[in-house]
Amino acid sequence: MNTSLDKSPQSVNRRFSDGLQDYLGQFVFGGIDGSVTTFAVVAGATGAGLESSVVIILGFANLLADGFSMSVGSYLSARSEQDEYEKQRRRKHRRIADQPAEQTAAVREIFAAKGLEGDALEQVTRAITADRNRWADVLMNEKPGLARSGKPPLRMAAATFAAFVLVGVIPLLPYVADYLVPVPRRYLFVSSCLLTSLAFGLVGFLKTYVTETNHWKGVAETLLLGAAAATVAYFVGDLLERIVK
Repeated sequence: MNTSLDKSPQSVNRRFSDGLQDYLGQFVFGGIDGSVTTFAVVAGATGAGLESSVVIILGFANLLADGFSMSVGSYLSARSEQDEYEKQRRRKHRRIADQPAEQTAAVREIFAAKGLEGDALEQVTRAITADRNRWADVLMNEKPGLARSGKPPLRMAAATFAAFVLVGVIPLLPYVADYLVPVPRRYLFVSSCLLTSLAFGLVGFLKTYVTETNHWKGVAETLLLGAAAATVAYFVGDLLERIVK
């Protein structure tokens, strides 16, 4: 049965899950940067004693500008990897055309190292070298750091930007609420800390699926990272506020 045409619920769910896994790394690292960036702004503004309206302006300006900048960086990085792969692939095609015997031997060595021998090895070698595109792809995939990436650069950039904004807006929510319906000032920063801690915890938990590390370790590392950024920003804001006054 051709699985590419399988439209059963199980197959659709599996493809959807695989698609999420492909972009989970971008979402996690975009989310971490977004939450740390915005919470640092909130902490610094709080340390400087700024009003909620100023916190909102600074927070959203940084959120959108830094999110766009990071997504552009993600796009350019993915595009550069694709361009490098295609450049090396064209070189490999030229080598196949100029040195067919040597490149055939390279294919034979690859599959011999995988345990094939005798007639089976020769059949696989002939099958691979019968198609130059397949031949080039096999040789390219064995070259460290040059495996083809199936992730479109625009989708990677979109995933990065979406994560940066969705997670990064969380520290600002208490201040947005205060702008709409006044909230006692003493609760604002505490509420932002609690919400951001939850965001850090969620992102840290998701990060462990990308790095394949211990869940608690991932959560703790992300929380410590955010706390360190917030502490520095808070005291820098407080220091500057004292200097300016």
